[in-house]
Amino acid sequence: MNKKQWYESLFEGYGQTYDSESFTQGTIGECDFIEQELNFNKSLKILDVGCGTGRHSVELTRRGYKITGIDLSESMLQTARDKAKSENLDIEFKKHDARNLPFDKDYDVAIMLCEAGFPLMETDEMNFEILKNVSRSLKDKAKFIFTTLNGLFPLYHSVEKFMTDNSMNDNATYRSNSFDLMTFRDHNVTEFTDDFGNKKTLDCNERYYVPSEITWLLNSIGFYKIEIFGARLGAFTRKNRLTTEDFEMLVIAEKG
Repeated sequence: MNKKQWYESLFEGYGQTYDSESFTQGTIGECDFIEQELNFNKSLKILDVGCGTGRHSVELTRRGYKITGIDLSESMLQTARDKAKSENLDIEFKKHDARNLPFDKDYDVAIMLCEAGFPLMETDEMNFEILKNVSRSLKDKAKFIFTTLNGLFPLYHSVEKFMTDNSMNDNATYRSNSFDLMTFRDHNVTEFTDDFGNKKTLDCNERYYVPSEITWLLNSIGFYKIEIFGARLGAFTRKNRLTTEDFEMLVIAEKG
C-alpha cells in the first residue's frame, strides 16, 4: 500500500477544525467576487475543485447557483455534506482526485480556491495534471477562477514569518520553513490537532509559482485570456495589482 502524502494525512479528521482557521474566513467576500465575475448568471454549472468542507459551494448554492464539489478527502467531504444537509441544500459532493477527473466539457465555470490541490502535489507534473483535468472538464468559453501561491513573495519575505504573523490564533502552526530557489518549493513542519484531539506533525512542501509560469501553463492547455491579481482574504478584486507583497495570486482565465 502506498504511503499517504502529507496533504492526504493533513485533511484526515480535519473537517470541523479547518473551518475555524483564519485562512478560511473570507468565504462571503470571495463568493461576492465570483458572482460578479459570472455576471450573476445562475444558469451556469460550476465545478468546485478541491472543495474541502464545501464553504464556497454551500455559500454559492445558498445564492441560487448549481455546484458540484470534488475533493480527495472523505473527511472534508463528509463535513461538506453535513453542512448542505443541515440547510436542506442540494449539492453534489463527490470524491475525486483532481489529477484524474471523469468530466468532459461538462461545466461552464471552475473554481479552485485556497490552494485546493494545485500547488500541493509532490511533482510539477502532478500539479499540471490538475490544470489539464480542469481544462478538460470545462466547456469552450468557460471561466476558471483560482488562487495559488505567489512565487514572488518568498524572494523578498520570510514565509515562516508570514505564517507566524497570520496564524497566531490558529490550530495549525508552521515552522522550519525552507524555501528552495531551485524548485520554488517551501518545505515546512506543520503541527495541528485534528477533530478528535490527536496532535499531528507533518513534513509538508508546497510549490510556489511566478505569474509567467501560470500564464505559460494555462496557455498550453487552451486558455487564451489569463489575468493575474493579488489575492487578499475575503476581498478578491481586479483592482489589486499583483506585487511582491501578495502571498497568493488570483488567476482568472477563459478557455478558448
